Amino acid sequence: MSRLVIGIDPGVNTGFAVWHPRNKEFVMIETLYVHEAMERVLRLWHDGQLSHVVFEDARLRTWFGPKGREALQGAGSIKRDCTILADFLGGHNIPFKTVSPLKKGAKVDAKRFSALTKYEGRTSEHARDAAMLVFGAKEMVA
Repeated sequence: MSRLVIGIDPGVNTGFAVWHPRNKEFVMIETLYVHEAMERVLRLWHDGQLSHVVFEDARLRTWFGPKGREALQGAGSIKRDCTILADFLGGHNIPFKTVSPLKKGAKVDAKRFSALTKYEGRTSEHARDAAMLVFGAKEMVA
């Protein structure tokens, strides 16, 4: 049985994507609250269906352009979410990788996303970001 790979784009609207490496397709792409994403990760981990998690880690951001106060507060909130998510995954011994916002690449609109992935369902920007973190991923070998 091939185990699943989960992509998470943390934030107020948390992108959540589940990739099936053997079938080379997405099982699920949606937008959740961060605690819902964590609950789903834990459920799949306990069921033995999860290989690993990949999440965009705002703490790895090394550039800062001209931003307003609200944007910087939002960035701080996302960094806190990343710390909580890393602590959660580590605390449950769930393998994970982090990706810097720069390495994640540019945003992909819905039309381009569908053309790239062949996924036909509706997606939000956050969900597509999560999906692109794991698109084509392979199962992690322990």
